[in-house]
Amino acid sequence: MNYILKGENAIYSECGFSSDNAIFLSIGDEKYFITDSRYTLEAKGVIKETKVVDGGRDLVKKAREFVRKSNIKKLIIDPLEWNIKDFEELQKLKISFLQKPNFSQQKRIIKSSDEIDILKEAVKKGKLAFREFEKFFKSDGVGRSEKFLNYQMQNFMRDFGEYDLSFEPITAIKKNSALPHALPSDKKLQSNSLLLVDAGLKYKRYCSDRTETFINREDSFQQKIYDIVQKAHDKAIEAVKEGVKASDIDRVAREVIEKAGYGKYFVHSTGHGVGLDIHELPVISKNSDTILEDGMVFTVEPGIYLPDEFGVRIEDMVYIKNGKVEVM
Repeated sequence: MNYILKGENAIYSECGFSSDNAIFLSIGDEKYFITDSRYTLEAKGVIKETKVVDGGRDLVKKAREFVRKSNIKKLIIDPLEWNIKDFEELQKLKISFLQKPNFSQQKRIIKSSDEIDILKEAVKKGKLAFREFEKFFKSDGVGRSEKFLNYQMQNFMRDFGEYDLSFEPITAIKKNSALPHALPSDKKLQSNSLLLVDAGLKYKRYCSDRTETFINREDSFQQKIYDIVQKAHDKAIEAVKEGVKASDIDRVAREVIEKAGYGKYFVHSTGHGVGLDIHELPVISKNSDTILEDGMVFTVEPGIYLPDEFGVRIEDMVYIKNGKVEVM
């Protein structure tokens, strides 16, 4: 299979190394990691069974040289990885380009046992960070702004410099939690305020992703919405197994929320794959035709978002092993 990659994580998945300026080229049995002189020495010390090439100032030109010498007629490319200028330069080859969006993600949709072990460790470390954050905001969070809480959550997730973040955390108080991807504001946490937190860390480059909603248990309406989301979350996980359509998992979660009368307030899909990228295949949505298989890893994260009131989302990562679901 002949293909060319430009995404960092796509390249890393092929050879165990990447940089912010690289191209990976696979032609038959030959594989090339093309980068610039800032990275060639390090790359040669890490990469095995792939030729490390210094492409100078023009990596695309160097890639074209290898393709021309090979005399191949077709090359797979992911159009989502390339900007217009670089793709126009690549097209000087005058060969056929087979455009396959999410090509690398499709290749790595089934995780190996080693990858699953790394992801489980990432999730474990992420959970520990959540518990540290919970202790902090319950003891010293009142009067603190979302921005400050966000800063603290980043510190707990990073373990003060040990890990990278999977994404910028969400720390949303009361009304802001009704925005699924709320940005941190100056809004301050009050005693018994609802707080939605969505965060993850990277362990050995693999991502974790988790959402917890801390409600005021004395508020019966908040408790009602929380219980509906929790039921949708649990039912969806129970439905996960090999051979089931991803769309059926979304349907199970959505039906619980719809039957409770809040269907229009569940405004996103039920989940997404997680791996080297925070959003990977499979997509757990009503439009997905993916059939779930052993080794797939994804989130289950239903939510209800009531405008100008509050939102509740509960998220866990799961995987399929021996045909059955396991929660990470």
